[in-house]
Amino acid sequence: QVRLVESGGGLVQAGGSLRLSCVGSGWFSSINAMGWYRQAPGKERELVATITISGGTTVYADSVKGRFTIATDNGNNRVSLQMNNLKPEDTAVYYCTANRRDSFAYWGQGTQVTVSS
Repeated sequence: QVRLVESGGGLVQAGGSLRLSCVGSGWFSSINAMGWYRQAPGKERELVATITISGGTTVYADSVKGRFTIATDNGNNRVSLQMNNLKPEDTAVYYCTANRRDSFAYWGQGTQVTVSS
């Protein structure tokens, strides 16, 4: 079992920055990638960014490329998401994920990010 706890959400003006953090605990030897998803009111949950634990390969949604940066701290089972130049359309609940090699994903409880115009 893996437990994920997110922090760092909040309210920020458009153009501002926030940094989300996620700390994992439990059987992390089974995890090969971590990531962030988000869900805005009335919309489907969508991928924001992922990163592999071993090689650091990243994938970003087109909407956040050049503005968001995902990173891991392998030794402490952490993943962060640095979000710059935030836009009102980035407003959502952001969820941390940890993915097993068999593609099963663990989810955090989510943290709210609100960007005012």
